[in-house]
Amino acid sequence: MARMAPTLAQLFALLKNDEPSDDSEIGILFGTSSEILQAESPAGANELSVREAEVAEWLLDLQYKDSSVSATENESSSPEKDSDPLNKEGSKAIEKSPDYIEIYLYLDKPSGSSKNASPKSEEISLISEKGSLESKEKQKESEEKSLISISEGSLESKEEEESLEKPSDSSEKGEALTPKPKKSVRMKCNENVSVSVSEIPSMPKLMTLKSCPSVGMSLESFDQIDNSPMFRSNGASGNGESNAMVEEAWELLKKSYVYYKGKEVGTLAAMDPSAETLNYNQVFVRDFFPSGLACLMKDPPEPEIVKNFLLKTLHLQGWEKRIDNFTLGEGVMPASFKVLFDSHRLKETLIADFGGSAIGRVAPLDSGFWWIILLRSYTKCTRDYALAELPEVQRGMKLILNLCLSDGFDTFPTLLCADGCSMIDRRMGIYGYPIEIQALFYFALRCARQMLKPERGGKELIERIDKRITALSFHIQQYYWLDFTQLNKIYRYKTEEYSHTAVNKFNVIPESIPDWVFDFMPLRGGYLIGNVSPARMDFRWFLLGNCIAILSCLATGAQATAIMDLVEERWEDLVGEMPLKIVYPALEGHDWRTVTGFDPKNTRWSYHNGGSWPVLLWLLTAACIKTGRPQIAKRAIDLVEQRLSKDGWPEYYDGKTGRYIGKQARKYQTWSISGYLIAKMMIENPSNLVMISLEEDKRIANPRLTRSASFPP
Repeated sequence: MARMAPTLAQLFALLKNDEPSDDSEIGILFGTSSEILQAESPAGANELSVREAEVAEWLLDLQYKDSSVSATENESSSPEKDSDPLNKEGSKAIEKSPDYIEIYLYLDKPSGSSKNASPKSEEISLISEKGSLESKEKQKESEEKSLISISEGSLESKEEEESLEKPSDSSEKGEALTPKPKKSVRMKCNENVSVSVSEIPSMPKLMTLKSCPSVGMSLESFDQIDNSPMFRSNGASGNGESNAMVEEAWELLKKSYVYYKGKEVGTLAAMDPSAETLNYNQVFVRDFFPSGLACLMKDPPEPEIVKNFLLKTLHLQGWEKRIDNFTLGEGVMPASFKVLFDSHRLKETLIADFGGSAIGRVAPLDSGFWWIILLRSYTKCTRDYALAELPEVQRGMKLILNLCLSDGFDTFPTLLCADGCSMIDRRMGIYGYPIEIQALFYFALRCARQMLKPERGGKELIERIDKRITALSFHIQQYYWLDFTQLNKIYRYKTEEYSHTAVNKFNVIPESIPDWVFDFMPLRGGYLIGNVSPARMDFRWFLLGNCIAILSCLATGAQATAIMDLVEERWEDLVGEMPLKIVYPALEGHDWRTVTGFDPKNTRWSYHNGGSWPVLLWLLTAACIKTGRPQIAKRAIDLVEQRLSKDGWPEYYDGKTGRYIGKQARKYQTWSISGYLIAKMMIENPSNLVMISLEEDKRIANPRLTRSASFPP
C-alpha cells in the first residue's frame, strides 16, 4: 500500500479543510478478483493496480461534501436504479461476482467530537487484513480514523463485518462502536476501457460507469456497446511516452496516403528516405489491410479511404492480366498498384502488378482473400451494406471464389499453392498447402457467405461455400493440429497402411520429424503446423496462420486456448525482445541452402526466415482478446513501445530474439505503424474486435467424422 500513501496524505489535507457535515461511508466496487489476491499479501500490496491510486485521486476531485452525499442518497432512491443492475442493492449476482472487489472509505468521528471540532484533532490510519499504516501527521487532542478495507464477496459476509467493525481506541476504553448505515456507489471495473481520470471533471453527482463486455464474451455483445467518446480511443490513453508514440504513428500514417484524382486510395508500403524505393512506393493489397483497419477503428472513423481502395482494386481486377504469353484467371486481384503522372497526357494513371514484377513471378493468392475480409470489416464498421450489395462488388467476390472453388484433381479441401504467393513472398518451403493460405481462405469463405446475395447464381455459390467450409474446417482441425499427445502418436505411426481406416493417412515417416520439435513442444499448448501433404509435415510455427485460424474460428475453442498457452510457454522463442516471429525456427545450414536456394535475404533469423515482424502485433492482440488473454497482448505491446519508434518503425528485426534492426529492413514501414495502432486501439476498446473476428458456426463446429473413420463405409 506504499504507493497510495501520497494520495492518503492529500485526503488528510482535504479532511482538515473541508470536514463532512455528518458521518458517511462511501463504498466503491472497483477492480478484479485477481487484484484482491495481490492485495491480501504484503508482496502483492506493493503491486496494487494504478487504478486504485486513480480512484483515490478521483475522490479528491469529487470533494466529499454534503451535496455529494445527498446526491448519492438520491441515486439510491431513484426509480431508475431498478433498471440498472449495477445499482441494485439486493443483487446477489453483483455481490458475489468475481469481477468486483470492494473498497470502503470510513469517515468516523471519535466519541465526544462535534461538527465544530478543530481540524487539527484528526489522524488517518490505513488498516488492512495484514496490519495498519499510521499517518505521519499525528495530533495531540482527539482522533478521527479513516479506514480503507479491501474485501471480496458478499457485503453480508461475517468476516467482513468483523473487520469493518473493528473497535477503535475509544472502544477499547469501554465505549461501544455503533455500526453506521451503508452508502455506496457501485462501479463495474473493465480494464479494457481506458478513461483518463485527469479528464473527468469534478461533478456534484457521483457517476455510474456503463458496463463493457469482457474479453471472453460473445462477439454479439460488442455490437451493443455505447459508442460514446468516453469508451472510444485512438490509442492515446497511456503514459506520456506512449501517447507521443501514438500521435507520431497517426501522423506518419497520414503522410503515407496515396491520392488518385484527389481521393485517397491507399497507403505507401514504406517512406524510408534513406533507401532505394524499389517497389515500396506502391500500394499493396496485403499491406493496406492493417492501414484500412486502423482507419476504421479510429475515433471518429475514416472509412472513405477504405471504400475508395476497395472500389479501385475491384476496378483493377477487371484488367487483362498477362505474364509473358499466359493470361491469368479473371478473378485474380492485383498484388499492388501505384499512381503515376503522365506528363504527355497531363493526367494521373494507375499501374497494377499481378505478380509479373514480383520475386519469382508468382501471383498473389492472398490478395483476393484480404480484399473480401476488408470489405466485411468496412461493412461491420459503417453499416454501409449498399457497397457490398453493388452488382460489381458481388461479381468481384464471385470471381475470386470461383477461382478457388473450381473443380480439379484435388483430394483435399485445401488450396494448392506455390512458394511466394503470400506474405512470405520468397522461396521458403511453403509450397503445398500452407496454413496461412488455408486460414485466409476459410476466413474469406465465411465473410463472403455473409455478404453474397442469392440472386444471379449466388445461391449455388453459397451452397458450394457451405460444403467447402465444412470439409476444410474438419481437415485443418484434424490433420494440422499438433500438441504433445498428437506428437507422440505421430512418433509411433506405422507406415504403408493401405486401408480406408488408416491412421497415418498421409504416410508420414516418423523419422522425418525434426529433433527440435520434441524440445519445443510443451506439455501444455499446441498449434496448427505449417503444411500437410503426402509424406510430408512441415512442423514449423507460422504466427499469421494460427492467429487467423483463431479469429475465423477455424481452430476450435480448445485449440485456440492451447495456441495461446504455447505462446506463453515459449515466449522467449516466439516473441523474444521484439514481437513477433513470423516463423519458428529458422532454416539453417543444409536446409537453408536447399529450401531457400542460398537466398541472401532469408539467412537464418532474418526477414522471412525467423525474422521478427512488428506488424504481426495486431494479429496477436486480436487473438488474445478473443481468447480472453489480453495480458499476453499487453506484454507484447510494452516490448514494442520500448524500441519501435526510437528505431524508426522498421519493417522487421533480425536475430534469434529480434534484437537487431533487419539488415535490409526499410524504416517507416507503414504496416509496422498501423499494426501498432490497431493493437493499441483494440486493447483499449475490445469492441473493435467485431470488425476482424467471426463467431463460431454451430453447423460446422462438431464434424461427424473422426481421424480414423473419415471414409464412408
